[in-house]
Amino acid sequence: MSGHSKWHNIQKTKGAQDAKRASTFTKIAKEMIVAVKEGGGSIDPGNNSRLATVITKARAANMPNDNIKRVLEKAAGAGSGDSYEAITYEGYGPGGVAVIVEAMTDNRNRTAGSVRHHFDKYGGNLGANGCVSWSFDQKGVLVIDNEDGDLEEDAVMMDAMDAGADDFEAEEDCFTIYTQPDDFNAVAEALAAKKYAFTSAQIEMVPQNYVKLSAEDAERMEKMLDIFDEDDDVQNVWHNWEQG
Repeated sequence: MSGHSKWHNIQKTKGAQDAKRASTFTKIAKEMIVAVKEGGGSIDPGNNSRLATVITKARAANMPNDNIKRVLEKAAGAGSGDSYEAITYEGYGPGGVAVIVEAMTDNRNRTAGSVRHHFDKYGGNLGANGCVSWSFDQKGVLVIDNEDGDLEEDAVMMDAMDAGADDFEAEEDCFTIYTQPDDFNAVAEALAAKKYAFTSAQIEMVPQNYVKLSAEDAERMEKMLDIFDEDDDVQNVWHNWEQG
């Protein structure tokens, strides 16, 4: 199977994610609110595919069911006061790394200014829409932890393919399953029914190739990713930096 993407090169480590659970849950809650709004107010994931995708992501992040329920009730309530919109920015990080920033904001000017500042501060630059997205593919990505080695690679691969996955990749401590975006929910549901648990589950921008950085640029890139991670308006950052 193809080795075109390394999940650990894109996402923060699980330990770092756990340390920022509250921030993660807040960002997921924003996605739920927008998904309900764009789904005509439906809080039924069976009738709102985008919401189903976000709920799968929330559960992979260990967001408690009570939290999910409260967010959905808030989103369904009239006049909740939350009016977010999704905006995507593209640019280059240190050493020419391609970077896509997905934001969700109630103030476009504030977010645009912050994103531009984050790029500039660490030697990158904000570009025009489309300047780097051509080198990424949108895919559903499901990551199954196998740190304990309890899962058999061939069995997981067969289950994934039977569920409708496009691709499968085995690493030392996890399995990564790729789907077409429209097939993501069905594949996730089929694997969950077989009792697989996901470390990460979402629609991602997967780079077609990776670039390596010098030690100096790598340090600046890490700092830039950290400041994006701390920005409440930023939902996801995708890049093609090959770490390690």
